[in-house]
Amino acid sequence: MNMEQGMLNIELQNKPTMNTTGRKFDLEDRLIEFGALIIAITESLANTRAGNHLAGQVVRSGTSPALHYGEAQSAESRNDFIHKLKVLLKELRETNAAMKLIKRVNLSSKPDLCVKASLECNELISIFVKSIETARKNNIKNKNEIDKSAV
Repeated sequence: MNMEQGMLNIELQNKPTMNTTGRKFDLEDRLIEFGALIIAITESLANTRAGNHLAGQVVRSGTSPALHYGEAQSAESRNDFIHKLKVLLKELRETNAAMKLIKRVNLSSKPDLCVKASLECNELISIFVKSIETARKNNIKNKNEIDKSAV
């Protein structure tokens, strides 16, 4: 039970949170929207050797966070959850670097989408860095509580 919210943890986990503009969002939906944005960007890339290479790379790294998030929701332990979030974070960082490269060499015919994707990618990175930190702290706190009760 989450004492602050007066809710079961599962209820709190499924409760949509608010973003900075006060609008509700669900992380899975947000990651799916991000993946859809990445797909739109890859379709706008120049049909060159570099454009095709980056399209393949960014479509994989930019769509996988939504899939990894689904895996994290079914984690078998807190350590497994943390590991899956770390993989998700690596994919977001890879996508972020690819977006910088795409913008730097003007490979997209839709630069406004690239700017939007970069901003969203950075926000998602921040969210998941904090989520991993929180999960780690909770893991340590839980371990310490178990150790104390064993004594």
